[in-house]
Amino acid sequence: MTKEFELTIGDGRILHVYDTAPGATDRLPVLWHHGTPNIGAPPAPLFDDRLGLRWISYDRPGYGGSTPEPGRTLASAAGYASRIADALGLGRFAVMGHSGGASHALACAALLGERVLAVLSVSGLAPYAAGGLAPHDAAGEAERGRADREARAADDFDWFAGMAPSCEASLRAAARGRAAKERHEAAAAYDPEMFTPEDHAAFEGEWSWFDSVVGPAVAKGPGGLIDDDLAYVTPWGCDPAAVTAPILLVHGAKDRVVPAGHGDRLARHCPTAELRLSPRDGHISILPSAGAAAVEWLATEGHRRLR
Repeated sequence: MTKEFELTIGDGRILHVYDTAPGATDRLPVLWHHGTPNIGAPPAPLFDDRLGLRWISYDRPGYGGSTPEPGRTLASAAGYASRIADALGLGRFAVMGHSGGASHALACAALLGERVLAVLSVSGLAPYAAGGLAPHDAAGEAERGRADREARAADDFDWFAGMAPSCEASLRAAARGRAAKERHEAAAAYDPEMFTPEDHAAFEGEWSWFDSVVGPAVAKGPGGLIDDDLAYVTPWGCDPAAVTAPILLVHGAKDRVVPAGHGDRLARHCPTAELRLSPRDGHISILPSAGAAAVEWLATEGHRRLR
């Protein structure tokens, strides 16, 4: 049974935390990073006792029971993760995220180094940065600085390419700043066309679980979503290429929310990454299609490196 509690992290701010196996020392801790807009309840459809996992998660600031923190970045996830792990007496742990949560998981791993055992990124965004990211194999270390500058100059990656119009409009508003994003959200409505037919079918099955995390996330208004989207279109505060743990990137080729080019982008940039692209899946259907196998990979890698 999942235990929920509040963790004070400074200046009276609270993180609302979830722990599926309180006190368990014989399980691999996996810190789940939720998507936008969700609360942090861990992904029940992926629970499998045979894998020996202890799912831990939290509501990002501005969602659920966690205190808002305007101006937070992707890098802020590392601070939240380390505070939670310290409070639970955890040394090392694996991380997983879906959608925007996958980007938070990568940022967490980039900053916490050897403390993170393995990273599972499902449908995650690549960094939004002028000039983009250089391929990790562009050149040897002696030539890296010059080669990176040249690669950035030649890079024409379109961060928005392939997004559903409503998703692109939302993130372009965020790129114009908080005031523009707030105006956009005040007039925005749910767009079912952002999801593929495969996604909608997934919502009708066990991944109707999303109803339990989206509704509570938006019940207090769009504050958490706004802070998330502003973070996605500003510098992360870290480089995902710095991740030393193995990374599995899982992406649906039909994804209209976070197009598959983002997964390819990350795979080319991150030296430890493997990309699994599913040709028939979208943003949500990738979870029932490939989620169980991906979590099994996470368990295997995490347990192996924890020894």
